[in-house]
Amino acid sequence: MATPMLSTLSINGDRFLASIATLAQIGQLPNGGVERLAYSSRDIEARQLVQQWMLEADMQVKIDAGGNIIGRYAGSNPNLPAIATGSHIDTVPNAGHYDGAYGVLAALEAIRTLKENSLRLKHSLEAIVFADEEGSMMGSKAITGNVNPNPESYHPVEGTIQTCLASIGGDWQKIETAQRDRRDFAAFLELHVEQGPVLDSAGIQIGVVEGVVGQRRYTITVQGSASHAGTTPMSMRQDALVAAAQVILSVNLLANLPGKQVATVGKMLVSPNAPNTIPAFVEMSLDIRDLSDRNLDNLIESLEGDLEAIAAANQTKISLKPVLQNQPALASPIIQSAIVQTCQELELTYLHLPSRAGHDAQEMAKLTEMGMIFVPSQNGVSHSETEYTSPEHCVQGANVLLHTLLKLDRQI
Repeated sequence: MATPMLSTLSINGDRFLASIATLAQIGQLPNGGVERLAYSSRDIEARQLVQQWMLEADMQVKIDAGGNIIGRYAGSNPNLPAIATGSHIDTVPNAGHYDGAYGVLAALEAIRTLKENSLRLKHSLEAIVFADEEGSMMGSKAITGNVNPNPESYHPVEGTIQTCLASIGGDWQKIETAQRDRRDFAAFLELHVEQGPVLDSAGIQIGVVEGVVGQRRYTITVQGSASHAGTTPMSMRQDALVAAAQVILSVNLLANLPGKQVATVGKMLVSPNAPNTIPAFVEMSLDIRDLSDRNLDNLIESLEGDLEAIAAANQTKISLKPVLQNQPALASPIIQSAIVQTCQELELTYLHLPSRAGHDAQEMAKLTEMGMIFVPSQNGVSHSETEYTSPEHCVQGANVLLHTLLKLDRQI
């Protein structure tokens, strides 16, 4: 078989789309969605199918103690660190066909393309199926050495984390053996559907991810005083809900300052929660995200000033308690540049944007140079049976992955 010019190399689009459709049959729901909860029988069946496909693509396949499936396509220089790519195949309840699975199958298709054209890169390629991305990110945390050592902190749908890992070939007792060394990887690249509306609304074909945003989550409590709604004059009220409403407006104003930050109050509890009683207590959530830790610090500092003023104006007490803090994970400029060059050569439109959802790439950035490629998700829908990415966009993204891997092999 003649070896094609690398610049003209292309995946087999029909085979790739068939792989997506075949995997989506495992866990298919009557409404057309898919459900493969991590460690479930459907997850296990899907994992077995992907392993079979990896073996057929001339990959060495193993499962580490964290439950990750790692398919290795050997390179010509065994002394070089591997270039890794992949995603996950577990889903949320009532999911679509693409979230996670798309990146795994694109990695597999890229390696299939190399194999059938008798091509080996200098670096070995590792296609990774990360375990339990949707629940605990167990797989990627195991690889980076960031697993919570307390097994009681994990709450799988059925069983314990020990039994769940054992069911997919992992081993909680040896979880530390899944940790990889920085010297193992030259880069990690993840292809994913955007899970947001930016690319689709702009009519752009490829997203060049700048990084995965940092996420901070807080509980805000407002303490006022309950009193009769009919007999208490407005000037004498300590209405916790009025103060809470002003807090929400303050959050919204801060999020709309120049920048790419987002902030959301998504949950609220009101007490006594009665129609004829002035609310005495409100508890609400705050989720705030951005690529810049400094900007997040500044936003929280501004919010604290606003909370103090709102509390004084409404004769209430307001507290801000941190619940979660995930650091931003910036994408490598080298990998971003390789993606841009690939888009230009393939004559695809592209846009730089952050990922505001978490991904395994966020963990892998702690270990190696990281990059992500996005393709449009119609109307920005994800985690739903209506999630849809067109066949054209699916194939375009997989070809960008393939050619970016080729570039990284030469550049890193």
